Amino acid sequence: MKKIIILCTITLAILLTNCEDFLDIRQEATLPTTGIDYTKSENIFLSVSASYAKLRSWGAHVFPYIGAFEIASDNADKGSTPGDNPTMQELDNLTYQSTNGLINDLWKGYYDIVSGANYSIHQMPLFVDALLNNEDKTYALQCQGEVKTIRAYAYFNLTRLFGRVPIVDTILTSEQLADLEQATTAELYNFIEKDLEEAIAVLPSAYSKDWAGRITKYTAMAIKAKVHLYQSEWDSVASLTDKIIASGRFGLLEDFRAVFSLDGENTKESLFEIQSSTLGKSSGDQTYIEYAYVQGPRGNSPANLQGWGFCTPSQNLINFYAARGEVIRPATTLLYRGTKTPEGDSIKASCSNPVYNGKVYTPSNNNGWNYNGYGFDQNIRILRYSDVLLMYAEALVNGASVPITCGLSADNALNEVRNRAGLGNITGATQQNIWDERRAELAMEEDRFFDLIRTNQAAAALTDKGFTVGKHEHYPIPAAQIQLNPNLTQNNGYN
Repeated sequence: MKKIIILCTITLAILLTNCEDFLDIRQEATLPTTGIDYTKSENIFLSVSASYAKLRSWGAHVFPYIGAFEIASDNADKGSTPGDNPTMQELDNLTYQSTNGLINDLWKGYYDIVSGANYSIHQMPLFVDALLNNEDKTYALQCQGEVKTIRAYAYFNLTRLFGRVPIVDTILTSEQLADLEQATTAELYNFIEKDLEEAIAVLPSAYSKDWAGRITKYTAMAIKAKVHLYQSEWDSVASLTDKIIASGRFGLLEDFRAVFSLDGENTKESLFEIQSSTLGKSSGDQTYIEYAYVQGPRGNSPANLQGWGFCTPSQNLINFYAARGEVIRPATTLLYRGTKTPEGDSIKASCSNPVYNGKVYTPSNNNGWNYNGYGFDQNIRILRYSDVLLMYAEALVNGASVPITCGLSADNALNEVRNRAGLGNITGATQQNIWDERRAELAMEEDRFFDLIRTNQAAAALTDKGFTVGKHEHYPIPAAQIQLNPNLTQNNGYN
């Protein structure tokens, strides 16, 4: 049975029920601070565990997530059936406005993560003051580093999505929240970087196998490297990724397909995954996330080998792989109807769409939930070692000049990723080589849309979708949030 670090969130489930909007942040306004014995070290992880559980939010990492981060790009189409979910079609066509419900769900989902993290962050000093054992005090500070990393990650996504959002870093009433103004993008990045710096200083390098999937100092470093990547701060990107590579703790799995198997979760290639598990049960507490399920083959059989069929690989992506002579990565990334998987499952010719996201495929014998279960045990890969290698290569190609200890050149790092994919070496790697490699390696992993924006490729790549420079770099501030907080101002180009 797969162990999952969020199991103990069940104990807080009643207190941590979902809110209806950002301004009703019930954890910060109403979660009791009494009833917890701060002298007991076994209570330290409770609120941290709840913060991990928030990562499994529908708004933050399921349906709206695949829409805004992947379907909006040239890698994927809406999928499903033509008339299914017009709000997702708006994301695919870039025709959304501030009333789009999925965009509002993203706002709420990430602020819910921020809210839970804030509560946990402010709990940790109470443990430090009450505990007598220095080892326990140190553990409380490490746990605070974990939730600061979670908060930083949530704000990184909010910043990429909306550009300017309010910073909430403490416990506030609904009235106080309604008075907040948006921080600038620069202020948000400074806030994110500060959280991550403080986390890196206290987090351990690794956990035991029993705690696989917990955030370490290298998780925080990888997220911070990506934050600097989005600001073209190449020395910082190079320095952080160099430390990760030089640690020797990470590496690429030999088999690309294995990376996305259940056995490939939390391996040496993983720096950050959102944990999902049925805990080996067929019913009961929902400790799983439906990220894979909403992308599963639509209309397939048996019942536990099908899903909603959204976020299907585009013909553009298929052509991109073909033009590069790729075999290994598309064999995993592209799950065609009318074929049988290496694991022995049939994807029926009668399925609604010609191709599905193969990176979320889970064999039928692993899908044992009582009403379906497709992909319920499939973690979301947020940051992989291949991403670190490619960030490192991009930083060097862009002139990073910090001292390097890992011994790799930009070509070395790029070719390590290419060789695993069965491709030959490149000499004198260019920026475009690395950008193309990012697309080939990270396709369908919710990286492409904002990669296009940060590299100024979006206008050309998304011409058919009507990408407008000066508008589509950010999503609109949800109209529902402006109604709740009149201090919020709308992004350019939206009503």
